[in-house]
Amino acid sequence: MYKRYLFTDLVTGEKRGSFHGANDEWRIIVHWYEKLKDYFPIEEMKSKEHMESLLEDYPELYHKDEGHNHVMMYVEAEDFVFIDYLYVSNESRGQGLGHQLLEKLKRKNKPIILEVEPVQYKDSDTKKRLKFYRREGFQHAKSIGYSRRSLATKQVNSLEILYWAPNEEGEELVYEALVKTYNKIHTYKDVDFYGESYEPVDKVVQLNDQENVRNIFDEL
Repeated sequence: MYKRYLFTDLVTGEKRGSFHGANDEWRIIVHWYEKLKDYFPIEEMKSKEHMESLLEDYPELYHKDEGHNHVMMYVEAEDFVFIDYLYVSNESRGQGLGHQLLEKLKRKNKPIILEVEPVQYKDSDTKKRLKFYRREGFQHAKSIGYSRRSLATKQVNSLEILYWAPNEEGEELVYEALVKTYNKIHTYKDVDFYGESYEPVDKVVQLNDQENVRNIFDEL
Protein backbone atom coordinates (compact mmCIF):
# COMPACT_ATOMS: atom_id res chain seq x y z
CA MET A 1 0.00 0.00 0.00
CA TYR A 2 1.31 3.43 -0.88
CA LYS A 3 1.40 6.19 1.73
CA ARG A 4 0.63 9.74 0.71
CA TYR A 5 2.32 12.74 2.34
CA LEU A 6 1.31 16.39 2.04
CA PHE A 7 3.58 19.23 3.02
CA THR A 8 4.22 22.91 2.33
CA ASP A 9 7.33 23.91 0.45
CA LEU A 10 8.76 26.70 2.63
CA VAL A 11 10.61 28.20 -0.30
CA THR A 12 7.75 28.41 -2.78
CA GLY A 13 4.75 28.22 -0.46
CA GLU A 14 3.24 25.51 -2.68
CA LYS A 15 1.36 22.49 -1.37
CA ARG A 16 3.16 19.32 -2.44
CA GLY A 17 2.56 15.65 -2.01
CA SER A 18 4.27 12.41 -2.78
CA PHE A 19 3.56 8.69 -2.67
CA HIS A 20 5.98 6.73 -0.52
CA GLY A 21 7.22 3.72 -2.41
CA ALA A 22 6.01 4.92 -5.76
CA ASN A 23 7.89 6.50 -8.60
CA ASP A 24 5.02 8.90 -9.17
CA GLU A 25 5.02 12.34 -7.50
CA TRP A 26 2.23 14.87 -7.54
CA ARG A 27 2.02 18.54 -6.75
CA ILE A 28 -0.94 20.69 -5.76
CA ILE A 29 -0.65 24.39 -6.46
CA VAL A 30 -3.20 26.22 -4.34
CA HIS A 31 -5.40 28.53 -6.41
CA TRP A 32 -5.24 32.21 -5.44
CA TYR A 33 -8.96 32.24 -4.62
CA GLU A 34 -8.58 29.35 -2.18
CA LYS A 35 -5.87 31.26 -0.34
CA LEU A 36 -8.20 34.23 0.09
CA LYS A 37 -11.18 32.08 1.04
CA ASP A 38 -9.20 30.24 3.70
CA TYR A 39 -7.99 33.49 5.27
CA PHE A 40 -10.87 35.99 5.05
CA PRO A 41 -14.22 35.61 6.86
CA ILE A 42 -17.02 34.32 4.66
CA GLU A 43 -19.00 37.54 5.10
CA GLU A 44 -16.14 39.52 3.50
CA MET A 45 -15.59 37.22 0.52
CA LYS A 46 -16.77 37.71 -3.03
CA SER A 47 -17.53 34.56 -4.98
CA LYS A 48 -14.86 33.16 -7.30
CA GLU A 49 -17.10 33.85 -10.30
CA HIS A 50 -17.57 37.45 -9.19
CA MET A 51 -13.84 38.10 -8.92
CA GLU A 52 -12.91 36.30 -12.11
CA SER A 53 -15.56 38.29 -13.98
CA LEU A 54 -14.15 41.55 -12.61
CA LEU A 55 -10.68 40.57 -13.80
CA GLU A 56 -11.99 39.66 -17.23
CA ASP A 57 -14.54 42.44 -17.75
CA TYR A 58 -12.58 45.31 -16.14
CA PRO A 59 -8.89 44.51 -16.78
CA GLU A 60 -8.04 48.21 -16.73
CA LEU A 61 -9.68 48.67 -13.33
CA TYR A 62 -9.53 45.45 -11.28
CA HIS A 63 -6.12 43.84 -10.77
CA LYS A 64 -4.50 40.76 -9.23
CA ASP A 65 -0.93 40.81 -7.88
CA GLU A 66 -0.03 37.21 -7.07
CA GLY A 67 3.09 35.40 -5.89
CA HIS A 68 3.88 32.16 -4.09
CA ASN A 69 3.33 33.82 -0.73
CA HIS A 70 0.84 36.59 -1.40
CA VAL A 71 -2.35 37.61 -3.18
CA MET A 72 -3.40 41.23 -3.55
CA MET A 73 -6.58 42.23 -5.35
CA TYR A 74 -7.04 45.94 -5.93
CA VAL A 75 -8.92 48.58 -7.87
CA GLU A 76 -6.94 51.31 -9.60
CA ALA A 77 -9.06 54.27 -10.68
CA GLU A 78 -7.84 57.58 -12.04
CA ASP A 79 -7.69 59.25 -8.63
CA PHE A 80 -7.47 56.43 -6.06
CA VAL A 81 -6.48 52.84 -5.32
CA PHE A 82 -8.75 50.53 -3.35
CA ILE A 83 -7.29 47.36 -1.82
CA ASP A 84 -9.97 44.69 -2.04
CA TYR A 85 -7.95 41.84 -0.49
CA LEU A 86 -4.39 41.54 0.80
CA TYR A 87 -3.13 38.12 1.85
CA VAL A 88 0.40 37.21 2.97
CA SER A 89 1.18 33.60 3.88
CA ASN A 90 2.12 32.66 7.44
CA GLU A 91 5.60 31.69 6.27
CA SER A 92 6.25 35.20 4.93
CA ARG A 93 4.83 37.37 7.70
CA GLY A 94 7.32 39.57 9.48
CA GLN A 95 9.67 39.54 6.48
CA GLY A 96 8.56 42.80 4.91
CA LEU A 97 6.42 41.38 2.09
CA GLY A 98 3.31 43.34 3.11
CA HIS A 99 5.39 46.53 3.24
CA GLN A 100 6.79 45.83 -0.24
CA LEU A 101 3.30 45.34 -1.69
CA LEU A 102 2.07 48.60 -0.20
CA GLU A 103 5.17 50.43 -1.42
CA LYS A 104 4.36 49.25 -4.93
CA LEU A 105 0.94 50.88 -4.66
CA LYS A 106 2.27 54.01 -2.96
CA ARG A 107 4.52 54.68 -5.95
CA LYS A 108 1.37 55.38 -7.95
CA ASN A 109 1.00 58.55 -5.81
CA LYS A 110 -2.74 58.11 -5.37
CA PRO A 111 -4.79 57.79 -2.16
CA ILE A 112 -5.00 54.15 -1.05
CA ILE A 113 -8.21 53.02 0.63
CA LEU A 114 -9.18 49.78 2.34
CA GLU A 115 -11.72 48.21 4.65
CA VAL A 116 -10.59 46.64 7.93
CA GLU A 117 -12.24 44.83 10.81
CA PRO A 118 -12.51 46.73 14.12
CA VAL A 119 -10.36 45.52 17.01
CA GLN A 120 -11.69 42.20 18.31
CA TYR A 121 -9.98 41.17 21.51
CA LYS A 122 -10.66 37.48 20.85
CA ASP A 123 -8.86 37.80 17.50
CA SER A 124 -5.31 39.09 17.91
CA ASP A 125 -4.89 39.40 14.13
CA THR A 126 -7.23 42.40 14.02
CA LYS A 127 -4.94 44.35 16.36
CA LYS A 128 -1.78 43.30 14.52
CA ARG A 129 -3.35 44.32 11.21
CA LEU A 130 -4.22 47.80 12.48
CA LYS A 131 -0.73 48.29 13.92
CA PHE A 132 0.73 47.34 10.55
CA TYR A 133 -1.35 49.90 8.67
CA ARG A 134 -0.61 52.59 11.25
CA ARG A 135 3.13 51.99 10.73
CA GLU A 136 2.53 52.33 7.00
CA GLY A 137 1.07 55.81 7.48
CA PHE A 138 -2.63 55.04 7.10
CA GLN A 139 -5.27 57.18 8.76
CA HIS A 140 -8.71 56.27 10.07
CA ALA A 141 -11.57 57.80 8.06
CA LYS A 142 -13.53 58.70 11.18
CA SER A 143 -16.33 60.47 9.32
CA ILE A 144 -17.28 57.44 7.25
CA GLY A 145 -19.58 54.68 8.46
CA TYR A 146 -19.56 51.41 6.53
CA SER A 147 -21.95 48.53 7.23
CA ARG A 148 -22.73 45.94 4.58
CA ARG A 149 -25.16 43.03 4.78
CA SER A 150 -23.56 39.78 3.72
CA LEU A 151 -25.54 37.79 1.18
CA ALA A 152 -23.77 34.65 2.42
CA THR A 153 -24.57 34.95 6.14
CA LYS A 154 -27.41 37.54 6.04
CA GLN A 155 -25.61 39.35 8.87
CA VAL A 156 -24.64 43.03 8.84
CA ASN A 157 -20.85 43.39 8.80
CA SER A 158 -19.49 46.71 10.08
CA LEU A 159 -16.01 47.67 8.91
CA GLU A 160 -13.69 50.63 9.45
CA ILE A 161 -12.14 52.57 6.58
CA LEU A 162 -8.42 53.36 6.46
CA TYR A 163 -6.66 55.52 3.91
CA TRP A 164 -3.20 56.70 2.93
CA ALA A 165 -3.12 60.23 1.52
CA PRO A 166 0.09 61.21 -0.33
CA ASN A 167 -1.12 64.74 -1.05
CA GLU A 168 -3.22 65.33 2.08
CA GLU A 169 -6.44 64.28 0.37
CA GLY A 170 -9.44 64.50 2.69
CA GLU A 171 -12.17 62.11 3.71
CA GLU A 172 -14.61 63.53 1.16
CA LEU A 173 -12.51 61.97 -1.60
CA VAL A 174 -12.40 58.71 0.36
CA TYR A 175 -16.19 58.73 0.65
CA GLU A 176 -16.65 59.31 -3.08
CA ALA A 177 -14.14 56.54 -3.86
CA LEU A 178 -16.01 54.10 -1.64
CA VAL A 179 -19.30 54.91 -3.33
CA LYS A 180 -17.76 54.30 -6.76
CA THR A 181 -16.13 51.05 -5.61
CA TYR A 182 -19.32 49.74 -4.04
CA ASN A 183 -21.43 50.48 -7.11
CA LYS A 184 -18.89 49.33 -9.69
CA ILE A 185 -17.04 46.47 -7.95
CA HIS A 186 -18.75 45.11 -4.83
CA THR A 187 -22.22 44.87 -6.35
CA TYR A 188 -21.18 43.94 -9.90
CA LYS A 189 -23.75 41.49 -11.35
CA ASP A 190 -24.82 40.63 -7.81
CA VAL A 191 -28.12 39.05 -8.88
CA ASP A 192 -26.31 36.82 -11.38
CA PHE A 193 -23.70 35.66 -8.87
CA TYR A 194 -25.72 35.57 -5.63
CA GLY A 195 -29.35 35.41 -6.66
CA GLU A 196 -30.22 38.72 -5.02
CA SER A 197 -29.09 42.34 -4.81
CA TYR A 198 -26.92 44.03 -2.25
CA GLU A 199 -28.35 47.02 -0.41
CA PRO A 200 -28.20 50.43 -2.13
CA VAL A 201 -25.03 52.37 -1.49
CA ASP A 202 -26.67 55.06 0.65
CA LYS A 203 -27.54 52.40 3.24
CA VAL A 204 -24.00 51.07 3.31
CA VAL A 205 -21.67 54.08 3.11
CA GLN A 206 -22.53 57.08 5.24
CA LEU A 207 -20.91 60.31 6.39
CA ASN A 208 -20.93 60.94 10.14
CA ASP A 209 -20.08 63.80 12.47
CA GLN A 210 -16.33 63.51 13.06
CA GLU A 211 -16.51 65.17 16.45
CA ASN A 212 -18.48 62.30 17.94
CA VAL A 213 -16.55 59.40 16.36
CA ARG A 214 -13.55 57.68 17.93
CA ASN A 215 -10.24 57.11 16.17
CA ILE A 216 -9.79 53.35 15.85
CA PHE A 217 -6.02 53.68 16.34
CA ASP A 218 -6.65 54.99 19.86
CA GLU A 219 -7.74 51.48 20.81
CA LEU A 220 -4.32 49.98 20.12
